[in-house]
Amino acid sequence: MKAENHEEILQDLKNKIYKPVYFLAGDEPYYIDLISDYIEEKVLDETEKAFNQIIMYGDGITPYQIIDVARRYPMMAAHLVVIVKEAQLIKKIEDLALYVQNPQKSTILVINYKYKTLDKRTKFYKAVVETGVYFESNRLRDYEVPAWIENFLKKKGVKTEPDAGRMLTEYLGTDLHKIVNELEKLIITLPKDKPVITLSHIEKHIGISKDFNNFELQKAIGEKNAYKAALIIKYFESNPRDNPVNLTIASLFSYFSKILTYHCLQDKSKNNVAAALGIHPFFVREYETAAASYNMRKVVEIISLLRIYDMKTKGFGDAGTPQAELLKELVFKIIHLP
Repeated sequence: MKAENHEEILQDLKNKIYKPVYFLAGDEPYYIDLISDYIEEKVLDETEKAFNQIIMYGDGITPYQIIDVARRYPMMAAHLVVIVKEAQLIKKIEDLALYVQNPQKSTILVINYKYKTLDKRTKFYKAVVETGVYFESNRLRDYEVPAWIENFLKKKGVKTEPDAGRMLTEYLGTDLHKIVNELEKLIITLPKDKPVITLSHIEKHIGISKDFNNFELQKAIGEKNAYKAALIIKYFESNPRDNPVNLTIASLFSYFSKILTYHCLQDKSKNNVAAALGIHPFFVREYETAAASYNMRKVVEIISLLRIYDMKTKGFGDAGTPQAELLKELVFKIIHLP
């Protein structure tokens, strides 16, 4: 079967409903590891693992070596568990079709195929879907991460301020392993009587400034608050390692792209804007303010400016101006665009 989400697979595993083959593919390793680790830790008890759990690595092995191991019978256990890690390194992995078409019923074969997917036209893919589980783990898009963080924390009984999820996304990116690691650290530090992650909490325990960050810079530019924007850029200049200019320009590009989308919307109701821009409804007002300050013509010109300055920060079309100066120049031009 083709599983659409990891929760279906984990629920079956918890209910001891096992398939002979699990092919875990895709460019988001978090869910691949979540499923694979569960099978590795929970299917067999500790006394059974010594003889019945085999971990293999894709670098240097062939499909036929995997088949040879998978065909074995378990010893004093109901299942033999074979986990193949880094399977994306295996040459001619499609040769595993020979086994997958007729798998050993007592074996649970788990294939971790990270950062790649199978060609769905092949016999191998069709065999996996027919006899086992094919799961594709896709990396989240930037705008999906705040909601993912909120949902992750909700399951653990923790709330978060809207700005907090957005700030964490900006700082941590879309790497779910990294995000979960930082969230777990934050959860440990929360008081039990008030499990809420705030901006101040993030600033204290992760080190992101709640007043001087890319979101605050966006807001200052959207409000045409040149003084506040200058203060933030000054802070960035003093902390260049934590505030790379290229990341700031990418953040501004995303911001003004959303404003352009806003201008193109016919239905500008709060919920529709939030859905179209991929933002929390809490932030719709911020984009309404920015759109009032920058009409569509200006937004198009600003996006062009961002492209030019992105190239300049990378050494194209510039004679070596310090990056902080380029950012100052860029923001000045945006705010004072005629």
